[in-house]
Amino acid sequence: MAGSNPPIFYTVAEAARILRVDVATIYRAIREDAFPAVRLRTRYVIPARAVEEIVRQASESGSVVDVARMTAERRSAREFEAKAGGAW
Repeated sequence: MAGSNPPIFYTVAEAARILRVDVATIYRAIREDAFPAVRLRTRYVIPARAVEEIVRQASESGSVVDVARMTAERRSAREFEAKAGGAW
């Protein structure tokens, strides 16, 4: 059945519509490595889980969610794991 399973990825346009920002804003953030995305050749897709996490954090905290900071923290954790040889 169509629509019975939630999407795993969103297109950039879908993510922009959900977050109510311009598509160019998403592309700019992706290029600046400040927004999570997967590059498939010349196209990008956005993990639905990332969008859901942004919405969840904003709803629960009631404050500003800095996606660039979230991405930097995840990048640092990955780098640490790679150097340490496993998860911490």
